[in-house]
Amino acid sequence: MKIDKMKKALLLCIGVFVSIFSQAQTPADPQSESILIIGATAHLGTGEKIEDSAIGFEDGVLTFVGARMQVQQQDWNQVIDAAGKHVYPGFITPNSTLGLQEIGAVRATRDQYETGTFKPNVRAVIAFNTDSEVTPTVRTNGVLIGQITPRGGIIPGSSGIVHFDGWNWEDAAIKEVDGIHVEWPYMHHRHREAGKVDITKVKSYDQKKHEINRFFEEAAAYAEVENHAIKDLKFEAMKGIFDGSLRVYVHANDVKQITEAVHFKRKFNIEHLVIVGGTDSYLIADLLRENNVSVMVARVHELPRFAEDDLDLTFKLPKLLADEGVLFCLENAGDMEQMGTRNLPFYAGTAVAYGLTYEAAVMSLTLNTAKILGIDDRVGSLEKGKDATLFVSSGDALDMRGNDVTHAFIQGRMIELDNRQMQLYRKYKAKYDKAK
Repeated sequence: MKIDKMKKALLLCIGVFVSIFSQAQTPADPQSESILIIGATAHLGTGEKIEDSAIGFEDGVLTFVGARMQVQQQDWNQVIDAAGKHVYPGFITPNSTLGLQEIGAVRATRDQYETGTFKPNVRAVIAFNTDSEVTPTVRTNGVLIGQITPRGGIIPGSSGIVHFDGWNWEDAAIKEVDGIHVEWPYMHHRHREAGKVDITKVKSYDQKKHEINRFFEEAAAYAEVENHAIKDLKFEAMKGIFDGSLRVYVHANDVKQITEAVHFKRKFNIEHLVIVGGTDSYLIADLLRENNVSVMVARVHELPRFAEDDLDLTFKLPKLLADEGVLFCLENAGDMEQMGTRNLPFYAGTAVAYGLTYEAAVMSLTLNTAKILGIDDRVGSLEKGKDATLFVSSGDALDMRGNDVTHAFIQGRMIELDNRQMQLYRKYKAKYDKAK
């Protein structure tokens, strides 16, 4: 009897996973012929746009970016008429766990966490699931690239950057490791009772800060020695921080947290430091700009953290940072962040409604993000010589009412735009259409 029950349970598990992955999309074939997209308004990602544009690419690389009148259409194998539509560089989602978690209620599909407190050698990208059913739902909104980031502990590990198309993580990887993430400890507790706010210092803050400093001091000392008889994998993973090849992403929101992180940058002579979250970053914009610190702005579609905050603060934050000359991009970490990544373009649209210029909003999803991640030499804008990672939308891609992606390309490969949600929509629409 017990054996029969075990067999049934096993068959049920197999059925669940088959149903999850049976619809996985096949990666696109490499670009085999030259392609020219004409007539669209091209948002270059550089802050500029071209009306009635021509965007051409061959062998996965952009070879022509200009006006339609400047190009000979007969020189191209395939011409896509996109008159009245819009062309954008592929949007990039930073600080993402997309592909690391499939079903939150199923522990076996949650790969963003590893045990331990200091884990710089843990590489999130190797757990990236190219067969995720969530990823196609974000590609259909123009999100084609992501920074895959670990969670948990003071140093959760290292992030990597991928295209959302590939047979495995090696195929998808743009950068296997781009930086180390640090969860800066909270300094204060806020407790509200009877209309009063009580602020108390977190007792463990000084100890946690000391542990971070000691770990970095030991890593810096280790990096100064060229050859080690016994290699320490954690400190080996930290070497790139001190030679400038890796970035440090400090997750912090409070003014004091961010200020401490900037002092930390100075102390260890860290070349590239990025604040992730940065809710209070606008209050110390001068400090960030003077120290060349950029910000990944927390989810725009959120309520303010505290009752005394401006109700529109999260909507206005991109505009406030832009006015101060701080390099920033938009991210989507938080509850249900994997499937919520499809809303990333609409965060930029909300920022436009609260004062950010349209092309600056496009930059916050493209070139700004690429600069912050250190991949702007390859992606992030429509410029000759860069990867042909772009998409065409029949309407405004930053507006949920207008975003309708008709064509998408990753390194010149035309990718499939169908997904599980569209399939279910068609299925049940057909059912109820028959019932009419």
